Amino acid sequence: MKPDAVRRHALAMLMALAACHPAWSQPQDILATARANGVIRVANTQASPPWSSLDDRNQPSGYDVEVAKEVARRIGVARVEFVADLFKNFVEGLKAGKYDLVMNDLTPTAERMKQVDFAAPYGVEDFRIFVRNGNNDIRDRPDLKGKRVGVTAGSSNESWSRAHLKESEIVTYDNGGLVFNDLAIGRIDAIISSHFGGMKYATVNKLPIKEVGPIQTYQLSAPAMAKGQPALKEAVSRAVNDMMADGTIDRLSRRWVGVSYDMAAEIQKAQKDQ
Repeated sequence: MKPDAVRRHALAMLMALAACHPAWSQPQDILATARANGVIRVANTQASPPWSSLDDRNQPSGYDVEVAKEVARRIGVARVEFVADLFKNFVEGLKAGKYDLVMNDLTPTAERMKQVDFAAPYGVEDFRIFVRNGNNDIRDRPDLKGKRVGVTAGSSNESWSRAHLKESEIVTYDNGGLVFNDLAIGRIDAIISSHFGGMKYATVNKLPIKEVGPIQTYQLSAPAMAKGQPALKEAVSRAVNDMMADGTIDRLSRRWVGVSYDMAAEIQKAQKDQ
Protein backbone atom coordinates (compact mmCIF):
# COMPACT_ATOMS: atom_id res chain seq x y z
CA MET A 1 0.00 0.00 0.00
CA LYS A 2 1.35 3.46 -0.93
CA PRO A 3 2.19 5.97 1.86
CA ASP A 4 -0.75 8.25 0.98
CA ALA A 5 -3.09 5.31 0.99
CA VAL A 6 -1.74 4.20 4.37
CA ARG A 7 -2.36 7.67 5.84
CA ARG A 8 -5.88 7.79 4.41
CA HIS A 9 -6.62 4.33 5.78
CA ALA A 10 -5.30 5.26 9.24
CA LEU A 11 -7.35 8.49 9.26
CA ALA A 12 -10.47 6.60 8.29
CA MET A 13 -9.90 4.10 11.09
CA LEU A 14 -9.45 6.89 13.65
CA MET A 15 -12.64 8.62 12.50
CA ALA A 16 -14.56 5.37 12.76
CA LEU A 17 -13.24 4.77 16.28
CA ALA A 18 -14.14 8.31 17.31
CA ALA A 19 -17.68 7.85 16.07
CA CYS A 20 -18.01 4.72 18.21
CA HIS A 21 -16.43 6.26 21.29
CA PRO A 22 -18.34 9.33 22.62
CA ALA A 23 -15.40 10.63 24.64
CA TRP A 24 -13.27 10.82 21.49
CA SER A 25 -15.95 12.74 19.62
CA GLN A 26 -16.50 15.22 22.45
CA PRO A 27 -16.23 18.88 21.29
CA GLN A 28 -12.79 20.41 21.68
CA ASP A 29 -14.30 23.46 23.39
CA ILE A 30 -17.52 22.61 25.24
CA LEU A 31 -18.14 26.23 26.26
CA ALA A 32 -17.89 27.53 22.69
CA THR A 33 -20.18 24.75 21.46
CA ALA A 34 -22.74 25.42 24.21
CA ARG A 35 -22.77 29.14 23.41
CA ALA A 36 -23.16 28.47 19.70
CA ASN A 37 -25.99 25.97 20.22
CA GLY A 38 -27.63 27.96 22.99
CA VAL A 39 -27.83 24.94 25.33
CA ILE A 40 -25.66 23.24 27.94
CA ARG A 41 -26.34 19.73 29.27
CA VAL A 42 -26.29 19.43 33.06
CA ALA A 43 -26.68 16.11 34.88
CA ASN A 44 -28.49 15.59 38.18
CA THR A 45 -30.35 12.74 39.86
CA GLN A 46 -33.72 14.52 40.07
CA ALA A 47 -34.23 12.40 43.20
CA SER A 48 -32.20 14.16 45.92
CA PRO A 49 -34.11 17.09 47.43
CA PRO A 50 -33.41 19.89 48.21
CA TRP A 51 -30.60 19.70 45.62
CA SER A 52 -32.55 18.24 42.69
CA SER A 53 -35.97 16.64 42.34
CA LEU A 54 -39.06 16.75 40.13
CA ASP A 55 -41.79 19.27 40.90
CA ASP A 56 -45.55 18.80 40.51
CA ARG A 57 -45.20 19.50 36.77
CA ASN A 58 -42.52 16.80 36.48
CA GLN A 59 -39.82 19.42 35.88
CA PRO A 60 -36.38 19.49 37.55
CA SER A 61 -36.31 21.77 40.59
CA GLY A 62 -34.14 22.45 43.63
CA TYR A 63 -31.10 24.38 44.77
CA ASP A 64 -28.62 22.83 42.34
CA VAL A 65 -31.09 23.20 39.48
CA GLU A 66 -31.53 26.94 40.10
CA VAL A 67 -27.78 27.48 40.54
CA ALA A 68 -27.19 25.67 37.23
CA LYS A 69 -29.70 27.88 35.41
CA GLU A 70 -28.06 31.05 36.76
CA VAL A 71 -24.57 29.79 35.93
CA ALA A 72 -25.69 29.07 32.36
CA ARG A 73 -27.09 32.58 32.00
CA ARG A 74 -23.87 34.15 33.28
CA ILE A 75 -21.61 32.14 30.97
CA GLY A 76 -23.66 33.12 27.92
CA VAL A 77 -25.79 30.02 27.35
CA ALA A 78 -29.53 30.51 26.88
CA ARG A 79 -30.90 27.18 28.06
CA VAL A 80 -30.06 24.25 30.34
CA GLU A 81 -30.97 20.72 29.29
CA PHE A 82 -31.12 18.65 32.46
CA VAL A 83 -30.10 15.00 32.09
CA ALA A 84 -31.22 12.54 34.77
CA ASP A 85 -28.63 9.98 35.80
CA LEU A 86 -27.56 7.94 38.80
CA PHE A 87 -25.05 9.42 41.20
CA LYS A 88 -22.61 6.56 40.62
CA ASN A 89 -22.57 7.31 36.87
CA PHE A 90 -21.64 11.00 37.02
CA VAL A 91 -17.87 10.76 36.59
CA GLU A 92 -18.02 8.21 33.77
CA GLY A 93 -20.88 10.12 32.16
CA LEU A 94 -18.72 13.25 31.96
CA LYS A 95 -15.78 11.30 30.56
CA ALA A 96 -18.04 9.73 27.92
CA GLY A 97 -19.55 13.07 26.87
CA LYS A 98 -23.13 12.25 27.96
CA TYR A 99 -23.40 15.74 29.47
CA ASP A 100 -21.28 18.88 29.85
CA LEU A 101 -21.57 19.51 33.60
CA VAL A 102 -22.67 17.69 36.71
CA MET A 103 -24.36 19.88 39.31
CA ASN A 104 -25.93 17.71 41.98
CA ASP A 105 -24.24 17.93 45.36
CA LEU A 106 -21.05 16.37 43.94
CA THR A 107 -18.02 16.66 46.23
CA PRO A 108 -14.57 17.32 44.68
CA THR A 109 -12.75 14.41 46.33
CA ALA A 110 -9.11 13.57 45.52
CA GLU A 111 -10.16 10.43 43.65
CA ARG A 112 -12.70 12.26 41.50
CA MET A 113 -10.26 15.07 40.72
CA LYS A 114 -7.95 12.53 39.12
CA GLN A 115 -10.67 11.85 36.53
CA VAL A 116 -12.65 15.09 36.08
CA ASP A 117 -12.24 18.79 36.84
CA PHE A 118 -14.23 20.91 39.29
CA ALA A 119 -15.08 24.61 39.21
CA ALA A 120 -15.52 26.79 42.31
CA PRO A 121 -17.79 25.28 45.00
CA TYR A 122 -21.35 26.59 45.35
CA GLY A 123 -22.55 24.44 48.25
CA VAL A 124 -21.54 22.78 51.51
CA GLU A 125 -23.38 20.61 53.98
CA ASP A 126 -22.89 18.57 57.13
CA PHE A 127 -23.49 14.83 57.24
CA ARG A 128 -25.11 13.01 60.13
CA ILE A 129 -26.55 9.69 61.22
CA PHE A 130 -30.26 9.04 60.60
CA VAL A 131 -32.26 6.32 62.38
CA ARG A 132 -35.90 5.39 62.92
CA ASN A 133 -37.80 7.46 65.49
CA GLY A 134 -38.06 4.56 67.92
CA ASN A 135 -34.37 3.74 67.85
CA ASN A 136 -32.61 4.92 71.03
CA ASP A 137 -29.60 2.60 70.78
CA ILE A 138 -27.75 4.42 67.98
CA ARG A 139 -26.51 7.82 69.14
CA ASP A 140 -23.08 8.22 67.53
CA ARG A 141 -20.51 6.53 65.27
CA PRO A 142 -19.39 3.77 67.71
CA ASP A 143 -23.01 2.57 67.95
CA LEU A 144 -22.99 1.66 64.25
CA LYS A 145 -20.71 -1.36 64.85
CA GLY A 146 -22.37 -4.43 63.35
CA LYS A 147 -25.26 -2.37 61.95
CA ARG A 148 -26.58 -2.11 58.40
CA VAL A 149 -25.85 1.44 57.19
CA GLY A 150 -27.44 2.74 53.98
CA VAL A 151 -25.71 5.13 51.55
CA THR A 152 -26.19 6.31 47.97
CA ALA A 153 -24.00 4.30 45.58
CA GLY A 154 -21.02 6.19 44.18
CA SER A 155 -21.45 9.12 46.56
CA SER A 156 -18.90 10.59 48.94
CA ASN A 157 -21.23 9.30 51.68
CA GLU A 158 -20.35 5.79 50.52
CA SER A 159 -16.58 6.39 50.35
CA TRP A 160 -16.62 8.12 53.76
CA SER A 161 -18.65 5.30 55.32
CA ARG A 162 -16.38 2.59 53.93
CA ALA A 163 -13.34 4.44 55.32
CA HIS A 164 -14.77 5.23 58.77
CA LEU A 165 -17.37 2.53 59.45
CA LYS A 166 -15.28 -0.58 58.85
CA GLU A 167 -17.23 -2.65 61.38
CA SER A 168 -20.59 -1.80 59.82
CA GLU A 169 -22.32 -3.43 56.85
CA ILE A 170 -22.53 -0.75 54.14
CA VAL A 171 -25.65 -1.13 51.97
CA THR A 172 -25.67 0.87 48.73
CA TYR A 173 -28.67 2.27 46.85
CA ASP A 174 -28.77 3.65 43.31
CA ASN A 175 -31.76 5.81 44.25
CA GLY A 176 -31.10 8.16 47.15
CA GLY A 177 -34.79 8.21 48.07
CA LEU A 178 -35.13 4.45 48.47
CA VAL A 179 -32.53 4.37 51.21
CA PHE A 180 -34.82 6.51 53.43
CA ASN A 181 -37.83 4.33 52.66
CA ASP A 182 -35.88 1.22 53.67
CA LEU A 183 -34.79 2.88 56.91
CA ALA A 184 -38.39 3.77 57.71
CA ILE A 185 -39.55 0.14 57.33
CA GLY A 186 -36.55 -1.35 59.13
CA ARG A 187 -34.58 -2.98 56.32
CA ILE A 188 -31.49 -1.05 57.43
CA ASP A 189 -30.49 0.35 60.82
CA ALA A 190 -29.12 3.77 59.89
CA ILE A 191 -28.20 6.14 57.08
CA ILE A 192 -25.31 8.53 56.58
CA SER A 193 -26.81 11.55 54.82
CA SER A 194 -26.67 15.30 54.70
CA HIS A 195 -28.68 17.16 57.31
CA PHE A 196 -30.58 19.08 54.64
CA GLY A 197 -31.22 16.18 52.29
CA GLY A 198 -32.24 13.81 55.07
CA MET A 199 -34.55 16.20 56.88
CA LYS A 200 -36.11 17.42 53.62
CA TYR A 201 -36.88 13.89 52.42
CA ALA A 202 -38.22 12.82 55.81
CA THR A 203 -40.47 15.87 56.11
CA VAL A 204 -41.85 15.79 52.56
CA ASN A 205 -42.56 12.05 52.70
CA LYS A 206 -43.68 12.04 56.36
CA LEU A 207 -41.23 9.30 57.31
CA PRO A 208 -40.69 8.27 60.96
CA ILE A 209 -36.94 8.96 61.00
CA LYS A 210 -34.66 11.37 62.89
CA GLU A 211 -31.04 12.49 62.91
CA VAL A 212 -28.86 11.71 65.92
CA GLY A 213 -25.43 12.55 67.26
CA PRO A 214 -22.87 15.14 66.21
CA ILE A 215 -21.86 16.14 62.69
CA GLN A 216 -19.80 13.33 61.15
CA THR A 217 -18.19 15.24 58.26
CA TYR A 218 -18.52 18.35 56.06
CA GLN A 219 -18.55 18.14 52.26
CA LEU A 220 -18.36 20.84 49.59
CA SER A 221 -20.25 20.56 46.30
CA ALA A 222 -18.98 21.98 43.00
CA PRO A 223 -19.72 21.80 39.25
CA ALA A 224 -17.83 18.94 37.60
CA MET A 225 -16.74 18.69 33.96
CA ALA A 226 -14.52 16.60 31.71
CA LYS A 227 -10.82 17.35 31.85
CA GLY A 228 -9.26 19.52 29.14
CA GLN A 229 -11.92 22.26 29.25
CA PRO A 230 -10.09 25.30 30.72
CA ALA A 231 -12.46 27.88 29.20
CA LEU A 232 -15.52 26.15 30.67
CA LYS A 233 -13.88 25.73 34.08
CA GLU A 234 -12.81 29.38 34.22
CA ALA A 235 -16.19 30.70 33.09
CA VAL A 236 -18.19 28.56 35.53
CA SER A 237 -15.85 29.40 38.42
CA ARG A 238 -16.16 33.11 37.65
CA ALA A 239 -19.95 32.83 37.55
CA VAL A 240 -20.10 30.98 40.87
CA ASN A 241 -17.71 33.40 42.57
CA ASP A 242 -19.75 36.36 41.31
CA MET A 243 -22.91 34.69 42.65
CA MET A 244 -21.21 34.26 46.02
CA ALA A 245 -20.23 37.94 46.07
CA ASP A 246 -23.54 39.45 44.95
CA GLY A 247 -25.77 37.41 47.27
CA THR A 248 -27.31 35.08 44.67
CA ILE A 249 -25.99 31.93 46.37
CA ASP A 250 -27.46 32.97 49.72
CA ARG A 251 -30.77 33.95 48.10
CA LEU A 252 -31.14 30.57 46.41
CA SER A 253 -30.01 28.62 49.46
CA ARG A 254 -32.54 30.44 51.67
CA ARG A 255 -35.29 29.46 49.25
CA TRP A 256 -34.36 25.81 48.79
CA VAL A 257 -32.18 24.80 51.73
CA GLY A 258 -33.23 26.85 54.75
CA VAL A 259 -33.90 30.46 55.71
CA SER A 260 -31.37 30.44 58.55
CA TYR A 261 -28.48 28.93 56.60
CA ASP A 262 -25.66 31.23 55.43
CA MET A 263 -24.40 29.16 52.50
CA ALA A 264 -21.68 31.57 51.31
CA ALA A 265 -20.18 31.93 54.79
CA GLU A 266 -20.25 28.18 55.37
CA ILE A 267 -18.52 27.52 52.03
CA GLN A 268 -15.74 29.95 52.92
CA LYS A 269 -15.40 28.37 56.36
CA ALA A 270 -15.17 24.85 54.89
CA GLN A 271 -12.56 25.97 52.35
CA LYS A 272 -10.36 27.39 55.12
CA ASP A 273 -10.64 24.17 57.14
CA GLN A 274 -9.49 21.98 54.23
